[in-house]
Amino acid sequence: MANTHTYHHGDLRATLVKVATARLSAHGIDSLSLRKLAEDAGVSRSAPYHHFKDKNALLSAIAAQGFSQWHDTARHIFEQHDVPARERFRQFVHRYIRYAADNPQLYELMFGRTIWQEQSATSDLKEVAYPCFQFQVSMTRYWQEQRLLPGGHDTLRLAQVTWGTLHGIARLLIDGIYAHSSHIDEMCDTAADLFMQGSCDKSE
Repeated sequence: MANTHTYHHGDLRATLVKVATARLSAHGIDSLSLRKLAEDAGVSRSAPYHHFKDKNALLSAIAAQGFSQWHDTARHIFEQHDVPARERFRQFVHRYIRYAADNPQLYELMFGRTIWQEQSATSDLKEVAYPCFQFQVSMTRYWQEQRLLPGGHDTLRLAQVTWGTLHGIARLLIDGIYAHSSHIDEMCDTAADLFMQGSCDKSE
């Protein structure tokens, strides 16, 4: 039996999410349960229930952390004001696909059916996930202003299409359907070039 460790109340939740994420990455969604989480973390069986009322709450917490991490990455790329807009856009495409390819189980949880199709996302998850997409819309508007993306299209719809395209590429890689990890850079460059081919300003 695992040894029981002592955690500060505020640290235990973060520890549980970290441990659960590790199990998710190694064994998939079906391997997760609050009982197994307690064993992995070396705490009492009741301890996880003080922070997550059920498995769905745990999954939402893991997904929320994933969205938060990706949002930080996207913001870092976007706010590199000393880097030309064209290069930042290309970096964004590459980093998005790499994030999905490097974290397939987490990516599947963040964007898959387990949470969203069942409309079981917790309020904490929605508070992180929705602003993440809104930031995508804000970036898209900027890319349009910089003439990197077509300016004649509704920004929201263009954001949905660009994100949807990247999501499709990510799924092909994760599922191994006519795509391989060795193709990532070439596919990312192709996607970026395809989106930017209508640019009127080639200077950036």
